[in-house]
Amino acid sequence: MSDTAKDQPDQPELPTVPGEAGSPDTDVPPSTSALFAQSMAGAARRAGFGAATEGEPISGQALLKAMGGIRGLIEAVLPGLVFLVTYSITIDPSTDVTSDPIGTLLPSLIAPLVIGVIFVALRAITKQTTTPALGGLVGTIISVALALFSGKPSDFFLVGLWTNAGYGAALLISVLVRWPLIGVAVGFLMGDGVAWRLDASKRRVLTILTLCWTGLFLGRLAVQLPLYLADNVELLASMKLLMGIPLYAPLLVVSWLMVRSVYRRMDAADAV
Repeated sequence: MSDTAKDQPDQPELPTVPGEAGSPDTDVPPSTSALFAQSMAGAARRAGFGAATEGEPISGQALLKAMGGIRGLIEAVLPGLVFLVTYSITIDPSTDVTSDPIGTLLPSLIAPLVIGVIFVALRAITKQTTTPALGGLVGTIISVALALFSGKPSDFFLVGLWTNAGYGAALLISVLVRWPLIGVAVGFLMGDGVAWRLDASKRRVLTILTLCWTGLFLGRLAVQLPLYLADNVELLASMKLLMGIPLYAPLLVVSWLMVRSVYRRMDAADAV
């Protein structure tokens, strides 16, 4: 949920290796390990962990910036909110949606699509990167297609359920095999590579963080999947909104504090 690349704070650079951008040997293509390191560090930044590398006090402004600013928050929340409001207004509880799914669901499905197109257009007009808005628009298009194809309005939320299940499973498996993904991403972001695995304190903190993020994704799934199976669209849409930014933001702050704490403590010990 990051905003434009030019608005992002400078991040500490990873040690250069032959073939990596900034390396003296620029004619050598990037190695697989260098590309992996860059991709993991980039993933950590996109998730909002970039602020953990800075020495500035954690503030509401820093949190807002990590989530893409006001525009990023609006782009994340508004499509789902518009769907919920439009659905509540246009759907008659006594109506059999399956008898005419296209005609019945069209208003509530077109509304978030229009919002997504507007977001992309606004970013293009203001000459900002359209990637975040395009990603959201593609996700909305897939969600709309699933709902229209099945005739079930609850299928609008299938992509979100798949996403939470996928992330939750990947994070849990990474902990079980003792390569917690939050640790891998943060390690490369902090310029530590995988050396954190040799330090008991870092390994413990980063494993706990990975479990916390696992709990976020699987917790969303545990609450929202029964609502999906019950076809309770309005409550499902409401819980998706309530379990989105309101849970993501405080967990991100906790993550910053834990990462800064363990790395500052280690840096202080090394300086002695």
